Amino acid sequence: MTRSILLVDDDPEILIMLNRFFEGRGWAVGRAADAKTAVDLYDRDRPDIVILDLDLPGSIGGLRILEVLRARDPDATVLMLTGHADIATAVEAMRLGAENFLTKPVELTHLEASIERAFEKVELRRRNRYFAERQVSETGPAALGRSPVMREIARQVDILAENETTVLLLGETGTGKGYIAQLLHGRSKRAGAPFIEINCAGLSATFLDSELFGHEKGAFTDAKEQKRGLFEVAHGGTLFLDEIGDLSSELQPKLLKVLESRRFRRLGGTREIEVDVRLIAATNQNLEDRVRAGRFREDLFYRLAVLPIRLPAVRDRGREDIADLAMRILADLRRRLGRGPQRISTAALDLMAAYGWPGNIREMRNVLERVILLAGDPEELLPGHLPPELTAGSDGDAAVSEAALTLDEVERRHIVRALAHNEGNRTRTARTLGISRATLYEKLNKYGLA
Repeated sequence: MTRSILLVDDDPEILIMLNRFFEGRGWAVGRAADAKTAVDLYDRDRPDIVILDLDLPGSIGGLRILEVLRARDPDATVLMLTGHADIATAVEAMRLGAENFLTKPVELTHLEASIERAFEKVELRRRNRYFAERQVSETGPAALGRSPVMREIARQVDILAENETTVLLLGETGTGKGYIAQLLHGRSKRAGAPFIEINCAGLSATFLDSELFGHEKGAFTDAKEQKRGLFEVAHGGTLFLDEIGDLSSELQPKLLKVLESRRFRRLGGTREIEVDVRLIAATNQNLEDRVRAGRFREDLFYRLAVLPIRLPAVRDRGREDIADLAMRILADLRRRLGRGPQRISTAALDLMAAYGWPGNIREMRNVLERVILLAGDPEELLPGHLPPELTAGSDGDAAVSEAALTLDEVERRHIVRALAHNEGNRTRTARTLGISRATLYEKLNKYGLA
């Protein structure tokens, strides 16, 4: 989608310069030299961003236009430009809802950074509103995320949902392997049949054998009557074996046989039973290492890993995907609990994007559910609602994920955390960071946080 910007300035040279600059970066640009044209263009096009000169000629100045735009559209995102900056005017502009206040002559790199930051907030607001209005979880591959890696996973889900091949899901604990398994089942021709799930971890070979394949009466001491196994229960549908890497060596050949022949015998039985079941398996382990170590059958591994899907950890999904995921979980929790914030503030999302999420989606859901239970029913989730591990930035995994960032980005994130910790108080934030207020203001301007 093309991003759009409206330039409002009575200086034709500035309009031409900014028009050339933003069009060269792929923006759709509108231009206005007076108040009426500016308001008319905004009403017609609803641009993503407005750059508004404070010192327009005539009786209606920049502040009044700002007030009009914000009255017509509370989400209007406006950056003010002026050649005669003073603190009182800047404060009034921010009070009226300006996103930022920059002085002329403005450095284009600084302006671009401020615009990018403002557009980021525009996107977050739109997503917040989308999920708040729907109050339900989005379903389907589109819900997985918009980053390249998640789009590729969505493409693979589309392909695999249409055929009957066995699927192997790989990824850390809590990355959503169970959700992908249900998504594959729900989009397949087996959607109307059972979806049966069992976790292989921590179960004895005998117990798991009985659960998967059933047993005949008298097969063992406590077998008082015949029992159908999960393969029979899932007939016509899908069986999801979670933590397949923990499957005992005694059961691996039996699973391989049922995958190849669709036949098996109950424990203690002699009659072969034929079933029509699609198998989806998942693990957080490296099965290739287990194959090399002789703990997992090579032929079973290749039978499972026809087209494996590897799910990235939350910390590797990017800011946009983390924001989408958080807002989708929040909307789902609001629907289930009947309470909770309707949206997440940008500052809170900054903290969530900077955190390492060692427990992945499961941890995020736990954090947001805790927030809803403790925070009551505020309109917006703020940094102060988040637990200390997010606001303090002390977890080791976050530090690992930040190792690939530039020094500027690490510094920007640390300043965001410090501001959140001090509830936006800049004097306390400067003291916490061990710098002067003037230095803090310089850095806020540098990183588009002013």
